[in-house]
Amino acid sequence: MRNQHSSPSSGEAEGYSRRSFLSGALSAAAAGPLLGAAATLAAADPANADGKRKIKLGVVGCGGRGSWIAGLFKQNPGYEMHAVADYFQEVADKCGDSLGVAQGRRFSGLSGYKKVLESGVEAVALEVPPGFFPEMAAAAVEAGVHVYMAKPVAPDVPGCLRIEAAGKQAMQKRQVFFVDYQVPTDPFNIEVVKRIHSDAMGPLAKMVTVGFSCGYSDPPKTATLESRLRNSVWVNDVALGGDWIAAYDIHAIDAALWAAGRRPVAATGASRICRSNPHGDGRDVCELIYEYADGLVHMHTGQALPNGADGELDCKVYSATAHASITYWSKAHFHRRGRPEFTGQVVDLYTAGAVRNIASFYRAVTGGHFENPTLQRSVDGCLTCILGREAAARHGRLTMEELRKENKCLELDLTGLRA
Repeated sequence: MRNQHSSPSSGEAEGYSRRSFLSGALSAAAAGPLLGAAATLAAADPANADGKRKIKLGVVGCGGRGSWIAGLFKQNPGYEMHAVADYFQEVADKCGDSLGVAQGRRFSGLSGYKKVLESGVEAVALEVPPGFFPEMAAAAVEAGVHVYMAKPVAPDVPGCLRIEAAGKQAMQKRQVFFVDYQVPTDPFNIEVVKRIHSDAMGPLAKMVTVGFSCGYSDPPKTATLESRLRNSVWVNDVALGGDWIAAYDIHAIDAALWAAGRRPVAATGASRICRSNPHGDGRDVCELIYEYADGLVHMHTGQALPNGADGELDCKVYSATAHASITYWSKAHFHRRGRPEFTGQVVDLYTAGAVRNIASFYRAVTGGHFENPTLQRSVDGCLTCILGREAAARHGRLTMEELRKENKCLELDLTGLRA
């Protein structure tokens, strides 16, 4: 059986540090739909979630980041941990034990997420390989359940469009649809982007983004897809993870779209596989030039190799009179010629950003805020990464219009997997 975006899965690594960030990350605002409400919502004080109303939450995907973020949800007094699901029963049970979820509400297999949605949850956190997001998110919205999900939202254009449609349907049904990006929650990054959008910056001339990570093991493939669902192995498979640019570099690229307030119209680039003994089709080195309608130039460089040059997720923005930096781990700064520099160290954003977003999700659900400001940004960022991935794989130039017209679907072969 071949299927596309059709079922949930698990599989994320267990360790967390600056150098192993991807095991968790594989896991705001800009002009128009990208601006305003997202930054205000995401930056709000987590203490506002006083827990007077408990949201029954289900967690789908209980591997590294899934179990970790489930623990953060449990620490917030506004949530009741009601159900869990993972493709692997032992993973669901381990997470269920830590959360105090009853044995009868721990589900496994490809259809486990459906049982979570039927278990009486009010909201669901989706923390699985991106190839499964579109089907699961659409099913959650259809079931009347609020959605909190990781990024990238899909590995291909049809998946992005399905997420966009599900998010818009959620707004119509007065449901929250929230995508967890951490960079736009940091107060220093927010202040820098505020200044970029002000007269202090002037017209943007150039942007440079960097995404350097340590990579992940890519063992030989087995008879079924099951072996690719553990320990973030799926990052090496484009149909599961969207490629490294979408799974990791997307944080820096999202920051560029935040600063620019729009997505690019074309990309030119090249990419290659450099890891030793590869088995997946994910490319671990890429170089790109994105073009914007007004001539803005955006250069991106990415690598996912165990060479020690990892731990970089940065976006630098330049105009004729000023420069700025939006970052995941370093110092955010803004400096206009002849004026004092604004700077601030971004601290523990991996955890702090998730905590802020969990609190923002609570307030959106309980406060009836269904504008879902992270939706369009997450779709635009994902489409931008897919555009770059495809242009680089072809070693040429590709426009966003051409990409969307192609509407290429990446299929998942689910043959032999447990229903």
